[in-house]
Amino acid sequence: MADQLKSGLILNEGEKLVIELEAEMWATSQNPIAKLIGQIRKLLALITGSKREGYIVITDKRVVEIVDFKACWVFHVAKNVKYVLPSSVKEVGYTKEGSFCGCFCPAFNLYYDAFTQRTSVLLPVTEETEAQKIVDAFYKAISAAQ
Repeated sequence: MADQLKSGLILNEGEKLVIELEAEMWATSQNPIAKLIGQIRKLLALITGSKREGYIVITDKRVVEIVDFKACWVFHVAKNVKYVLPSSVKEVGYTKEGSFCGCFCPAFNLYYDAFTQRTSVLLPVTEETEAQKIVDAFYKAISAAQ
C-alpha cells in the first residue's frame, strides 16, 4: 500500500486512506491563468534544480503534513513530516475566494489553525460540496483521535 501513496507515507495496520492532497506549491487558484503562471514558476525552479512537493494525508486515524525538498533535480535535501495533533487544532475549515477579477474560477483553500501555526492548502476542487467533504474528513480524523 505504501507504494500507492505519492507522499511516501506508510499506513499503519488497519488504517484507511481518506484522501491524499497534493499541495499546489506554485499556483494561487484554479484559474487557468494562475495555473499557467504557477507552471512557469515551477519550471524556473526546475531549471535551477530545486523542487518541492507537499502533501496533506488524511486517514481515518490521523492527519499528516509532508513536504519534500530536492536539489540538483534528484538529491533529497530535506523532508518534513508532521503529525497534526488533535489537541493542537483550534479550527479547521475552507475558504472560497473569487479569482481573476474576483468572480471567475473560485479558489477553495483548506486551512487549519493550530497553536503554533496556520496551514492553508489550495484544494484541487471546483465545487463547494467537494471542499466541504474534505473538511469533514479532516475534522472526523482529528476528532476520532481524541
